[in-house]
Amino acid sequence: MLRNRNAAPLMLVADGSTAADVLGAAGRALYRYRSELAPFTTALTLGAAGALLHAEHPGWWPYVACATAGLAGVVAATGAPFRATRRSERAYAVGAVLAAGGWLAAAVRLGTLTDPLPTVLGLLVLAGGLPWWTHRRRRMRVTVDRTIQAWPNIAEQVGLGGSRVLSAVVDVWGWRAHISLRGGQTVADVVAHVPAIESGLGTRPGAVRVEPDPAHAGRATIRVLANDPHAEAIAWSGPSVRSITQPITLGVFEDATPVRVSFLRRHALIGGIAGSGKSGILNVIVANLAACADVVLWGIDLKGGMELRPWVSCLDRLATTPAEATRLQRDAVGILEARARAMGDGSERVWNPSPEHPALIIITDEYAELAENAPLAADAADSVARRGRALAVTELAATQRPTQQAMGKGALRSQMDIRIALRVRERRDADLILGQGMLAAGWHAHTLDAPGKFLISAEGLDHPRRARGFLVTDDDVSGEAARWAPIRPPLDDLSAAAVGTARDAEAAGGSGPSEPQIIDDSVDPESALWAALREAPDEGLTIPELIMTTGMRRTWIYARLQNHAAGERAIQVSRGRWRAADPHREARAA
Repeated sequence: MLRNRNAAPLMLVADGSTAADVLGAAGRALYRYRSELAPFTTALTLGAAGALLHAEHPGWWPYVACATAGLAGVVAATGAPFRATRRSERAYAVGAVLAAGGWLAAAVRLGTLTDPLPTVLGLLVLAGGLPWWTHRRRRMRVTVDRTIQAWPNIAEQVGLGGSRVLSAVVDVWGWRAHISLRGGQTVADVVAHVPAIESGLGTRPGAVRVEPDPAHAGRATIRVLANDPHAEAIAWSGPSVRSITQPITLGVFEDATPVRVSFLRRHALIGGIAGSGKSGILNVIVANLAACADVVLWGIDLKGGMELRPWVSCLDRLATTPAEATRLQRDAVGILEARARAMGDGSERVWNPSPEHPALIIITDEYAELAENAPLAADAADSVARRGRALAVTELAATQRPTQQAMGKGALRSQMDIRIALRVRERRDADLILGQGMLAAGWHAHTLDAPGKFLISAEGLDHPRRARGFLVTDDDVSGEAARWAPIRPPLDDLSAAAVGTARDAEAAGGSGPSEPQIIDDSVDPESALWAALREAPDEGLTIPELIMTTGMRRTWIYARLQNHAAGERAIQVSRGRWRAADPHREARAA
């Protein structure tokens, strides 16, 4: 017991530690930090081996030198046995082997303590140790090893008790571990615990990804990203295809593999809030399709052509008004019907695209505007979606929030088997874009944090993997449009004839009273509405038909109909059908 003059007695109590405990703790520390201590361990091993061989076999130094040269050659060629996959890593490994082997050969010949060998060994430890201690992948491997050892405790803390790590490997951006779950646990349980896993592993928020094992329902892969590989935009490098029959590269996944998807005979939906990068993804798709000489592109852009007009030189048609959009979609229906009749008369069951018989893709920007302002066009698009695949007539729609109402209340959304989800504001919107139940399965589009980042669901892409699309600048658009405009193909004769027949019938009034002639945009919509009501059949005209005739919105139509009804100029024949009360009272209507 020790005493202090100005304080109470101070007692030192032994904790009962023994020499064995101290040695055990030291051994555990040495094992835990074995990676960091590797340069010193290597130096001690070389010193001991040099002293032993110098004492017993000093004439073996040529054999040591030859073995060193042979090992260096193997490392340079294969990277084995050090798992050196990068060129810089192999160069470091070769240098370390030559330095260590050369020093050992000199030590066998001269003796370990012969000057200046000890000094040279110390300098080699420092020269080789600095890259070793600072190398990211080495430090990541250490993290992985320690995580595997600590996983049972981490799993209990995060709610995945009983799971175990089967294997782990360091990759370009971080590391990934293949885990086996306890009986009754599924990948959905792992997905639900992602925030807890990030906390347990001590990573940054949003660093953990979970992927199911396609071969086993009770296993999953956990990927941990040390840094966001998509923090910076990915520059556009040019079209990846020259035929619609080839899959288009839209961008890259987080593991640096390309995102490839085929648009032949597949309808596509792109969804995301304003500023999420829809226009960028659309430009990537159009830029690739423009380079294909076996596809005709039609565009619908009811924002005055703001998005698609830069591509007008590569578009066979561009509709910027509801009337034009209706004509375009009806022509598409006519084309698929003509192709269906021709194929029915022959032996082929699918339309195989070629420059002489190209596919037709209709690209619609902000599809919700089409469904609201041109409902007959939306109905025609629905018909194309249901019947156009085998005939290579397909729809590609982009919209902010593809609710059933926004998509025209038809079957169009359900027919789209390519779904691209960019950032959304609400969690449930992931299900609107990607399909019911996708949010619960880990398709978290609400966590995407930069324009151009997306999730894609398509054939062969059925797991939630984050990707980022290429950045196509305005200059890129101008350059690609000018480059590929000369090769753009026209419609084949069969399809062109179908479009001409439809226009001739419309001009001749053959569309009948139930499908009134589209009024030119320069005609006063008030006059167009009253003329349609006067010429309507006894059963009246529907609201969509009046919208198509006038080119005005639904709310405008209803307001004018109520005014005409209040003035006894128009009557509602049945639910949703209107006509003039007395077709001969035109003077009174004025």
